[in-house]
Amino acid sequence: MAEKLYDNLTEDQLWSEYSETRDPRIRDIFVKQYAPLVKYVAGKVAIGMPHNVEFDDLVGFGVFGLFDAIEKYDPDKHVKFKTYAVTRIRGAIFDELRSIDWVPRSVRQKAREVEEAVRKLETSIGRAATDREIDGELNMSLDEFQKLMVKISGTSVLSLNDVWYTGEDSDKVSIVESIESPQSLNPDTIVEKEEIKRVIIEAIHELPDKEKKVLVLYYYEDLTLKEIGKVLDVTESRISQLHTKAIMRLRAKLTNIKKGIM
Repeated sequence: MAEKLYDNLTEDQLWSEYSETRDPRIRDIFVKQYAPLVKYVAGKVAIGMPHNVEFDDLVGFGVFGLFDAIEKYDPDKHVKFKTYAVTRIRGAIFDELRSIDWVPRSVRQKAREVEEAVRKLETSIGRAATDREIDGELNMSLDEFQKLMVKISGTSVLSLNDVWYTGEDSDKVSIVESIESPQSLNPDTIVEKEEIKRVIIEAIHELPDKEKKVLVLYYYEDLTLKEIGKVLDVTESRISQLHTKAIMRLRAKLTNIKKGIM
C-alpha cells in the first residue's frame, strides 16, 4: 500500500518526505529496498571470521545498523545513502561482536603484543617496519611470525570505525562522525577529531605499498580478501596478513597520540 502511495516519488523525494514526516510506511520502503545491502556487508565481514560466528547472526546485527542509518541519514549532506548505510551496518556488526567478545583472550593478548612491538619499533626507526624487523623485536623466527599473523588475522577484519577508537567505547572518531553535522560538536572536539583524521591519513600514506593497496581495495573498492588476492596475485591468506599488519600500524599511530608521542 505504501509503495503505491509513494510510487510517483523519486528516492530523493522520498527522503525529503521522510525527513519531514517520519512516516513508517516510507521507512518500510527503505528497509525493503536496502535489505540486500545488509547481507552484502555481512558477507564481507564473515570472511576470515572463526566458525563459531554465524552468518545469520551477522545479518541480524547489521539490520540494526540499517535501521539506525535510515533514522540518522541526512540527504542534505549530499552523501549517497548506500555509502552511509554500509558504514552504519558494518559498525553495528562489529559493535555487537565486541560486546560478545568473540575473539579468544589468548589470541587478543597476542595481537596486543604484536601491536605494541610494532608501535615501539616504528616510533624508534621513524618508518614502516619490515617483517624481519618486527619478528626480531618479538624474538621469534620469520616463520613463527607469519604463523602468528595468520592466527590473529581474524581480530583485524574490521571496519575503519574500529581503527579510529581513541579510548573507551564512547570515545571514538569514525568516518560516520565525519559525515554527520559538525554543529553537533563543540569546537574542542572538532579540533581533536580533525587532528586524529590528519594523523590517520598520514599513517595510511606511510604504509608499505601492498598494505595500502589492500586497505583501498577492501574498504573503498568493496572487494573481498579473495578478490584482492586475485588482483595482487597472492593468496587470500597473504592478503589477510597484509590487512592485519596495516591495521596494527594504524592502531599504533593512535596509541602514540594517546601517549603524546606524536
